Order: sequence, then structure tokens, then C-alpha cells
Amino acid sequence: MTASDDKPARARRRTTTRKVRLIVLGMFFVAVGLIFVTNRLLTERFTETTRNRAEIRLALYSGNIMSELQRNSVVPLLLSRDPTLITALTSRDYSQSSQRLISYRDEIGAAQLMLLDSSGRTVASTDRNLIGTVHRNSPYFVEALRSSDTVFTATESETTTYDFIYSRRVQSNRQTVGVIVVEVDLRKFERAWSSIADAVLVTNSEGTIILATEAAWRGLTIEEALGTRPVPSVIRRTIERAADWGALPPDAYIRGDAVMRLDGRVPFQGWRITSFSTFASVRERVNAVLALEIMGFAILLALTFYFLSRRAVSRSLLFQRESAELRALNARLQREIAEREKVQRTLEVAEQTLAQSSKLAALGEMSAAVSHELNQPLAAMKTYLAGAQLLLQRKRPDEALSSFQRIDDLIERMGAITRQLKSYARKGGDAFEAFDVRDALSSALSMMEPQLKTRKVSITRAIPREPVRVMADRVRLEQVIINLLRNALDATRDADDPTIDLILSAGETATLTVRDNGEGITDLDRLFEPFYTTKAPGDGVGLGLAISSGIVNDLGGRLTARNAASGGAVFELQLPILDSEMEAAE
Repeated sequence: MTASDDKPARARRRTTTRKVRLIVLGMFFVAVGLIFVTNRLLTERFTETTRNRAEIRLALYSGNIMSELQRNSVVPLLLSRDPTLITALTSRDYSQSSQRLISYRDEIGAAQLMLLDSSGRTVASTDRNLIGTVHRNSPYFVEALRSSDTVFTATESETTTYDFIYSRRVQSNRQTVGVIVVEVDLRKFERAWSSIADAVLVTNSEGTIILATEAAWRGLTIEEALGTRPVPSVIRRTIERAADWGALPPDAYIRGDAVMRLDGRVPFQGWRITSFSTFASVRERVNAVLALEIMGFAILLALTFYFLSRRAVSRSLLFQRESAELRALNARLQREIAEREKVQRTLEVAEQTLAQSSKLAALGEMSAAVSHELNQPLAAMKTYLAGAQLLLQRKRPDEALSSFQRIDDLIERMGAITRQLKSYARKGGDAFEAFDVRDALSSALSMMEPQLKTRKVSITRAIPREPVRVMADRVRLEQVIINLLRNALDATRDADDPTIDLILSAGETATLTVRDNGEGITDLDRLFEPFYTTKAPGDGVGLGLAISSGIVNDLGGRLTARNAASGGAVFELQLPILDSEMEAAE
């Protein structure tokens, strides 16, 4: 390679290197942009999903609290009217009262039941250790004495827990004889909430936390619990550190950890419920998708470098392969030219042979058609001649002359059939005439009479009383009907009860249906092809349906075939109906 050739090569290499750098840089920016957009969209979507789930849980928790409070609110009213408890307070006989309260507790599921006398002393309780304790200054005792209805109080105990109590005074003869106390177990919800991934708390109308998944939060406001108290073990398990580059701002922070805050209302004395959900699940799901994207881009970049490194090697191999292919192509073209010249010479000889073969094929087809179409009249003539000979022997010349007249008609018909075959061969047309299809059907049945007499075939005819007139060649139409009848006879040859149905109807078209109870048609696609037959050799050459289809098409109609659902074959011959206007025009 000369110095002048080396300069363009170096220029091409520099251009290729520049393109590679641009491709890699473009892929990097696309990856960064896609990761940024994906992070933002997925963070918004997953955050919204997490918020919706938290709202549903919050509504469920609120409903559970209300259900528990409402279920226990009716208990003091029922127990305050219990005759046994009223009698115990008036008679001061409390021997069976505690046992009765225990049975009530088991039925209603309350945390604790107590019966206080008018002085505030516990005279019966589900916890026998509390019998004898005095509750004269307790809010639930004082409020119950002041009110005629059931009162609810939430008092903080010495263990920083709240007791939720329903109380109601018990009266006898309009005199207060005691107070019934029902303690509601709401702390079971705290235990249930601690097993989930959210921190949950409930505040009263004054904003004080009365229920919480963390015991240290009870008795404080939400701001005090989040700002001044360290996050205990439970909240540390439920709230994970959110990513610093999250797309959505957090609702609150707990010791620097971002959380999602949701507030709800408990429809009871101004209570509210609050939950804090972590962003950790959102970040994990987003990071999983981003990791897949980064992996995909890394694989794509590696494949790009691989293909670029293979490009130079493949080019040299391509040049060598192309030169070898060109040499092989040149040799193949020379062989093809020689073969084409040989084929050209063979084709000229084949064309001459084909012309001669076509003439012989046309002659054979015409001969087969003539033989096929003349067999029926010849068979009828043979029958009539035998009948005439018998009549002459019996000295009945008049009837014999009638048979000879029929033979003369058959000879005339054979001439018409010969002319029709010539017309079919040259695709010509004959003169049409207006006639009744019923007459053509009767004539065809008369022609088939000798064969019908030799076979025990049941023929049913459904023919309208009014004429069914068409404009067609009557002789050719009778030829088609005879072919259909002959095929039906052959098809029912092996049937136990051979039956042929002939149905003629007039509507938009004149339709003749020929139905048999034979074995049916095996190959509908090839049925109307010339020389196609299912008969045994010597019984047919396969031209009947082909000629019939050509005749019906020439007459402007249509010949179709199908298999009946109950068995057998159905042929339908349709021709344009001749109405009064068309007949007047003719």
C-alpha cells in the first residue's frame, strides 16, 4: 500500500472511531434519561398504590374499633335491667353475682365486668381480686351517677395504658342501688397492628394518643411522639429509611426517616386514627425495575462493542467469499446457457408432439361423449323393438306401430344429441324456447321408464300445480335431467330401500332437486371434472355430470351438489324463471 492509499484508510478509521464514540455517548445519555424518567414514573405509581392500600387499611381499622365499641355499648343497659343483679344489690346477697357476670363476659366477649354498690365498692366482678375495691372517685362511677344514660370514659392507668369503660347506674323503684361497669378491650387492636408494616395510633378529641403500636406514645400528642421520643423497636421494624433521591416528598419524618402519613376519622367522640407507612417497599420495587434497565443497557453496550470488533474481521471474510461466489456464479451461468439451448431444442420437438396429442385427446373425448349420451336412447330402442316384435307375433299391428313411432322419436332425439355434442365441443348455442319444466321432467321420466321398470325404486315427486316456465333448450334440459336420474339410480343400487325424491319449486328461480338415499359423494371438488367417475370400469366414463354442468351454464343456470344430512346425495338444478314481462318481450 502506498502513502497516498494510506491517507484515505486512516481517514476512514478516524471516521469510524468518531462514529463509535458518538454511538456510545448517545447510548449513555439515553440510558440516563430513561432511568430518570422510569424512576420518577414508577415512584409516583408505586407510592400512589401504597397510599391507596394504607387508606383501605385505615378505614378497616376504624370500622373494627367502631364495631367493638358499638357491640359493648348496649351491654350496660341490658345488665342494669337484670333482675338477678338488681335483687343482689337490694338484698346485699352477692354470692352468685360474680359467677353471673363471668357467664355474661363469656357470652359478650367484654374485657371485664364489675358491679358497684351505691357507695362505689365492688361487690361482684369477673376478676375476683377486685372485689372490695372502692371506686367512689372514679370518673366512670361519678359520671354514671349523674347521668340516666350509659356513659363512656377513657382513663389513663398507672401503666401508661388507657382503660375504655362503659358504665350505667342500676335503679330499683327509681332509687339508685349501684353501677354496672363494662370494660372494652381495645388493646387487642394494638397487638394486631404491631404485626403489620405500618405504625398506627388513635387520638381522642383533645389530640392525646390513647391507642398506639408503641406503648411510649400513649398520653402524648402526635407532634410530641414524633419529635421528642426516640423511635422504639417496633417502629424501627416497620419504617425503613427512604431513598434520598425519591421523586415524591415525604409527608413526615421520624428521626430523619421519611414516612407517608395518612389521617382518618373514627366516628366516635371526635377520635382520629393515623398511620405512618414506609417508602421502603416503593423504593425496592422501583430499584428492581431500574436494575433490570441498567443490566439491559450494559448487555446492549457489550453487544455493541462485540459487533464492532467483529465488523473488520467479517469484512475481510466477506470480500473473500464474494470473489469465490462470483467465480462460481460465472461457471453456473455458462452451464445454464448450455442447458437453456438444449431445453429450447427439446421444447420445439415437444410442441409438435403436443399438438398431435391434443388432436387425439379431443377426438377421444368427443367419442366418449357420443358413446355416453347415445347409450340411453339405444337401450330404449332395444326395449321398444323387442316389444314391437312381440306385438307383431300376437297380431297387434296398431300397438306395434306405436312402438315404431317411439323408436322414430328416439332416432330424432339421437340426432339432436349429436348436434348438442358438436355444440358443446365448439361452445356454441342453440335456439331457446319457452316451455314448462314439468313437461320436460315428465318426458325425461318417460325416457327412463325402461330402466325404472327393471329396478324396484321408489320415486316421489313434489311438483307444483302451476306451470314453471323457463326460457331454455328443452332437449338439452331433458338430457341433464336424464343424467341426474341415471346417477341417482346407480347410487341407490346397493341401498336396501332405494328412494329418489324429485322436488320442483318456483321462486326467484326454477329449482329442480334430485335427492337419493345412496352412499353420498366422496369428492365434491372433483365431481364436475371430465372423466372423473366412481363407477366400476365399463359402467361409465365420467362425462355425464361434466356435460350436464356445461349445459346448465350455457342455459344461464347453475348445477350444484352436496351430501344430505341424513345420507345420500342432493343435486340442485337452478334456471332463471320466465315471468310474464319476459315472456311478452320474447
